[in-house]
Amino acid sequence: MGWAKFLSIPGFFDAPLAFRSLPTILSGLPLSLLLLIICFTTSNIVGILVMLLRISKSRVLSWIARFYISFFRGVPLLVVLFLTYFGINMDAMPAAIVSFTVVPSAFLAEYYRSALKGVGHSQYESAEALGLPYHTMMMYVILPQAFRIVLPSLGNVMLDMFKGTSLAAMITVSEMFMKAKIVAGASQDYMTIYIEIAVIYWLVCCVLGWIEHWSEDYFSFSSTDE
Repeated sequence: MGWAKFLSIPGFFDAPLAFRSLPTILSGLPLSLLLLIICFTTSNIVGILVMLLRISKSRVLSWIARFYISFFRGVPLLVVLFLTYFGINMDAMPAAIVSFTVVPSAFLAEYYRSALKGVGHSQYESAEALGLPYHTMMMYVILPQAFRIVLPSLGNVMLDMFKGTSLAAMITVSEMFMKAKIVAGASQDYMTIYIEIAVIYWLVCCVLGWIEHWSEDYFSFSSTDE
């Protein structure tokens, strides 16, 4: 790759090293994406459940949900990650999944609650007039409409979560940033490797952003079509 030397900036960026290290760094991408898929799914499920507790008529359940939301919105993700890994003594991967689920779910619970307020009150009245049970009304009438409203926020959570998976390297999960740290330590050229990993994260986020915009257009079109 002699041509790669022309992309180098002496003392700042070593292009040949970047190209040589690319396969090693990208070998951690599947695990990063797996973490994203698992945690994005579980955090949405937990977020919806917490939101339902938050708006429930039971003061006890509502208070528990309020505390959950307040606590996990106020504690840094890295602290939660260390508490689950070092404090509870969980294995690295389960600790990462738990941490990347509970913290985003607190934010998602509030996003979903705000989205519910955006659903017209007439929708609730129509569902009640049809005699639909509460859980049926929420599952098939209210939540699908709230989902369209909350979709842009979900896209932001997805991007933040993917970037946040890099913190899993702090507890020895061999995701993409962990691979980059190993290569950087071996080569002692931290600037080159960290520039490279920054570009990779940016490119993946561009793809995820495109998926987000496509989803918004798709569900917006579906809503209009209905």
